[in-house]
Amino acid sequence: MKQNPTLSHGFVSVNGIKLHHVSTGNGPLVLFLHGFPEFWYAWKNVLPDVAKAGFEAVAIDMRGYNTSDKPKDITAYRLPELIADVRGVIQTLGRGRKAILVAHDWGGAVAWAFAGAHPELLEKLVIINAPHPTVFARELASNPKQQAASGYMTFFQSPGAVETLLKDNCAGLVLSILGARKRKPPYTPDEKDAYIAAWTQPGALTAGINYYRANKVSPPAPGSKPASTAESFGTTGPVNVKVPTLVIWGMLDTALLAGNIDGLDKYVKDLTIRRIPDGSHWVIHERTTDISNMITAFALGKAIPDVN
Repeated sequence: MKQNPTLSHGFVSVNGIKLHHVSTGNGPLVLFLHGFPEFWYAWKNVLPDVAKAGFEAVAIDMRGYNTSDKPKDITAYRLPELIADVRGVIQTLGRGRKAILVAHDWGGAVAWAFAGAHPELLEKLVIINAPHPTVFARELASNPKQQAASGYMTFFQSPGAVETLLKDNCAGLVLSILGARKRKPPYTPDEKDAYIAAWTQPGALTAGINYYRANKVSPPAPGSKPASTAESFGTTGPVNVKVPTLVIWGMLDTALLAGNIDGLDKYVKDLTIRRIPDGSHWVIHERTTDISNMITAFALGKAIPDVN
């Protein structure tokens, strides 16, 4: 019986900062990006599965999160800086190899933009419940349901948001993030402790909130004009992706609605979509084995299983 590969911790210096990363396995590079308000730990159960399939699986703490560097200037969290971080990680850890990029939530928004800007550094792209910048701008501008679902983004950009999230040892975050997972039990005591430890790193939650503030991502205020894609994400036009792309979507996501996968084929040349009917926004925790199987099958060029 194969044992799980050992997870190794380290730091990589890229784009003027140090990023913490966790790695395991040998072979082609598969790089994992987390979303808000997670950290590398979101992928802890996926990394060994991908490594056992013959890959080097690496998950980073994105800038501002957990033990990675936390620049104080809000502009340090603009999308071009986040793209530059990913480029540096792939060029440094990939040692001349192209990477397969796997990402969720905010990590996915960065991964979409990265794939549009640097296809030469990617073999493939896997996106899990993360909005394509051009499509998301459309949804925020024209879909009242998505506008309502994105109300939390407005709260994140309000004064006192960080203090509210940290209150009572992050009780609200535990309930709304960990408690929202559609599995029983939704989290273990060890997971809860790990997340609280990451959230309470000095400056970590402020940095995570700065992703929203720096990129001005929120639904339009009543009577105001919606922000364009360029205004929201710092891109110069529609984000077009040329590398083979797998999109996995938990269809019960109440924050990023399924309209975000409508019309993706207009911007993604080689697109495969797998829907998980009972998956929420936190599907990577709810259906970990299925997620691992789909990622490894796609990475190996095999048929991607459907999930019922």
